[in-house]
Amino acid sequence: MMFPGIIRETDVDLARADAAQCETITRAHARTFALASSFLPPRKRRGAFAVYAFCRLADDIVDRAEGRDPAAVAEELALYRLGVDEALHGRPEGPVFRELHRAVCDFHVPREVLVELLDGVACDLQPAFYRSWGDLTAYCEGVASSVGSMCTYIFGVSGGEPVRERALKYARTLGVAMQLTNILRDVGEDARRGRCYLPHDDLAFFGLDAARVLGDPTLKDDPRWHRLMKHQVARARALYRAATPGISLLAPDAQRCARACADGYAAILGAIEGNNYDSFSVRARVGTWSRASLLWQVWRSGPAHPEAHSDGPVIEWGTQRFSRPEDVDLCA
Repeated sequence: MMFPGIIRETDVDLARADAAQCETITRAHARTFALASSFLPPRKRRGAFAVYAFCRLADDIVDRAEGRDPAAVAEELALYRLGVDEALHGRPEGPVFRELHRAVCDFHVPREVLVELLDGVACDLQPAFYRSWGDLTAYCEGVASSVGSMCTYIFGVSGGEPVRERALKYARTLGVAMQLTNILRDVGEDARRGRCYLPHDDLAFFGLDAARVLGDPTLKDDPRWHRLMKHQVARARALYRAATPGISLLAPDAQRCARACADGYAAILGAIEGNNYDSFSVRARVGTWSRASLLWQVWRSGPAHPEAHSDGPVIEWGTQRFSRPEDVDLCA
């Protein structure tokens, strides 16, 4: 004999446990995002935690690759892909995949952006080498712009499909800005893993190379390193500025979250500057009071009405040509 009431209660308990697991993963690994999520209504917050947990577990597979057989890591990532496919076909196994399935169905997140994330993460199974800023941008889009796209579907927009298409372009630019911020903050940590994400051409322009980044901690005191970092920080800030108009395209109940994420990550750039561009021996952090002040300012600002702006981000930096490395100091 079936007891529908008991079954429904059990299902509800399982769903709550699944949601709690994704929230735990998010709060353990993404302080800025976890705090910003407090601005979201519960339904959207649950969806955001689900996609973050999905992304985090995929990234963890590669982060644990050091010292392991590359073939074994590739196989683990392939099994994770299989789990995602099963979830997308309505056969999710485990808390994160069940929550991912719910979020994809609830918010109509396209399969393509999930696959883009997995493809981007898989790039880290190979040696890190990016010759140009364009090459690094492609990587950033895979591992971060894909997340921006997922969040755009979950956050919703103030209009129909044309508005969402515009919002997605801005979100993808914000993803590149945030991933570049990660790279600049984690230079030393990545170097200890034998990875240098800074573009070869940019390093060469300032008279540097990946070998020094990977093996010379005194590089932090080299004036050429300071000029390179000023260049990259200016680039990141230009990307944040270019992405900002897209926030007004989002649904009003999600704008504060998006702004808190963007402003919180952009503040890391100031912390890097405060450390005199030493990303080797210290990790740039935004202090508790600064973070609280930022969240308070975001709360006071409230949602914005969609503005009349272009179909996509306009980056008013990066096309400039510099005849001397020190000219980069003039960028703002």
